[in-house]
Amino acid sequence: TNRPEILDPALLRAGRFDRQVVVARPDLEGREEILKLHGSKVRLAEDVDLHVIAARTPGMVGSDLANVMNEGALLAARYNKEAVTMDELDEAIDRILAGPAKKSRIMAPKEKRRVAYHESGHTLVAEALPTADPVRKVTIIPHGVAALGYTQQLPTEDRYLYTKEELLDRIAVMLGGRAAEEVIFHDLSTGAQDDLQRASEMARRMVTEFGMGETLGPYAVEQGRQAMFLDAHTPSPKTYSEDIARNIDQEAQNIVERMYQRANQVLTEHRDKLETVAQHLLAHEVIDQATLATLLSDWRPGKEPQFADS
Repeated sequence: TNRPEILDPALLRAGRFDRQVVVARPDLEGREEILKLHGSKVRLAEDVDLHVIAARTPGMVGSDLANVMNEGALLAARYNKEAVTMDELDEAIDRILAGPAKKSRIMAPKEKRRVAYHESGHTLVAEALPTADPVRKVTIIPHGVAALGYTQQLPTEDRYLYTKEELLDRIAVMLGGRAAEEVIFHDLSTGAQDDLQRASEMARRMVTEFGMGETLGPYAVEQGRQAMFLDAHTPSPKTYSEDIARNIDQEAQNIVERMYQRANQVLTEHRDKLETVAQHLLAHEVIDQATLATLLSDWRPGKEPQFADS
């Protein structure tokens, strides 16, 4: 079960279910072994490096990795290839993470330009901040049901702990798209809706679960059901006073506002690089990690000044 806390206590008494086995998400080595298992069932090209694929799939579980291989095989068949190559597996990962590409969904030039700057904002902030995960790919090709583009970051290693600075950097990257729209267009759009929701939730968890707030300090007023995974979270029922609730709202709002200003500052100071990335996106629609490194070869700050916590 994924919900052990809802099981009847009678089921967990001695002599019934004495041993509980927690199945965590596989690490890098585990993902590679799972990929080898499923890869043995399809014809893989000589250029396929399953270690690289495993590194590109942090957080995926066995069923996701099986789907990567299945999707890769289907794509290879669609492209009339005799074997599955890295290109098909790379596209399969994108389909699983963001949904299939919707190249038939034609955006108006005005909207496409806004999406290009939005995604470039995420990219530039991620490349500027010291602890943000590096950008692996950015595209303005629509994917899935609603995504008009997306920026994919790739952790350099499996993570189990996050520092306060790392969480703040993550929030700033989430807000980079909205900040770019304000810097370039002096106006905002609905495209940042999901970014705002995720940033607000992360800020709130910093205050209520991780004890990283200034007013409440090292005091957890909520306990998430899935503390292991930052992307899988169900809050506990509210058990605190209205005064604490107001403090939580104020602190979370302050975190989001500070990180938004931080992202805005990065993009304002480096607007020329924002233009470089956005114009390349408009011309080519996709930027991979190698191309991004070339575009920003003379600019790799990685150590933008931190904002004060107060």
